Amino acid sequence: MMDSARPARPVFENIRSRRSIRRYRPDPVSREVIDHLLESAMWAPSAHNRQPWRFAVIVAHEAKLRLATAMCEQLRADRQRDGDSPEAIQHDVGRSRARLVDSPAIVVACLTMRDMDRYPDPHRASAERMMAVQSVSMAVQNLLLAAHAAGLGACWMCAPLFCPDTVRETLRLPDDWEPQALITLGWPADSGRARAREPLSTRAIDID
Repeated sequence: MMDSARPARPVFENIRSRRSIRRYRPDPVSREVIDHLLESAMWAPSAHNRQPWRFAVIVAHEAKLRLATAMCEQLRADRQRDGDSPEAIQHDVGRSRARLVDSPAIVVACLTMRDMDRYPDPHRASAERMMAVQSVSMAVQNLLLAAHAAGLGACWMCAPLFCPDTVRETLRLPDDWEPQALITLGWPADSGRARAREPLSTRAIDID
């Protein structure tokens, strides 16, 4: 069940106080809680209301280990091709592996173009695909905010973009599911790090 000791936050406070959490207590996250988060994710807006998001939920240790092993093998191979030092590679691989295996739950966010519009020209086809990507991204943001409101910690990781075929094959996902990100979930072991934001004046302009 969700942490009932934490009252619901006003939406702006929830947005501003959310942090990326990478260390979790070993306590499991119930499927009831995970389903609540996924339902919140699915209320995000989507292009044409086609809801192109798909979610793979991993709580079994063996499945987490299998995914971590496959992704880290790809990471090691990529870093070796880059010519990085063995010490740096091992550090990166070990850290990435621990983040996956030690997380009580993982949600892999995918997109599918199955229900999106199809166009004969590459320009509109590319725009349609970007609309699907943006839709999945908004669903992930909903999931992160819902997790924070429930007292959970979560961390958004884009590593599947570097090895989508590896993730799909390892998890035996449907062929049209394109892994976009994974979100680790758990009851936080720390409060995470506050990250500064640049002044609004440097990121927004008024148009006359």
